Amino acid sequence: MNIPFKPPVRTMADLLHRLGDVPPDRVRFTPVPGTATIDDLLRAENEGCELIEGTLVEKSMGVRESLLAIYLGELLGPLVRGQNLGILTGADGTYELISGLVRLPDLAFVSWDRLPNRRLPEEPVPNVVPDLAVEVLSAGNTLGEMARKRREYFTAGVRLVWEIDPRARTVRVYTSETAFTDLTATDTLDGGTVLPGFTLPLNQLFAELDRHG
Repeated sequence: MNIPFKPPVRTMADLLHRLGDVPPDRVRFTPVPGTATIDDLLRAENEGCELIEGTLVEKSMGVRESLLAIYLGELLGPLVRGQNLGILTGADGTYELISGLVRLPDLAFVSWDRLPNRRLPEEPVPNVVPDLAVEVLSAGNTLGEMARKRREYFTAGVRLVWEIDPRARTVRVYTSETAFTDLTATDTLDGGTVLPGFTLPLNQLFAELDRHG
C-alpha cells in the first residue's frame, strides 16, 4: 500500500523517523497514516492523539506529567485571569497550528490578540497559535519528536516554549527553535515578554512531586 506522503514514505521505519522516531505503538493505523483528518481526530476513540501529516499519533502521557502541568496552570491562572491577558488550556486543548497539523500542548497560554474577535473560539480545533506552549516530558517522548514539535511551534508563531523534565527536575526555556536556557530546581522561571510579571522558583514547582499524605 502506498501511504500518501510528500515526499513518499516507503517503509514503517521511514514513517516513524518522519514523525520523530516515535515508538510504533503510538501510531494509529485507523485511518491509514497519511489519510486522517480533523474529523477523525475528534472521534472519541482518538482522544489524546495529535494529527501530524494526516497521521494520528498518541501523546505520551503520565500522572506525574499531568500533575505538574495542572499545578503550573494553577500558578499561572491568577496572573492571566487577574490581568485578563487571555486564556489557558490544558492537555485536551487542540490547536491547528497550520492546515492539517494539530498539536496538544500540555499547557498553553493564548493572548486575546491571537483569538478571533478577542473571544474564546467555538470550534473544537481552532486555527489558533498559542503564545506559550508547555510540554512536560514523558519517558516515551523522543528527541526527534520534541525537535519536530519545537520547529512546528516556532514556525507557526509560538513565542515561548517551556520543556519541563520531571525526572531531571529541569526546565528548558526556548525563545526560538534553537535558542534556549536550561534551568534547574534552584533557579527561577519567568514569563519573559510573553507573561511579564510571572516568576516561579522551580523548587516550588518540583516540590509538588514530593507532596504526600
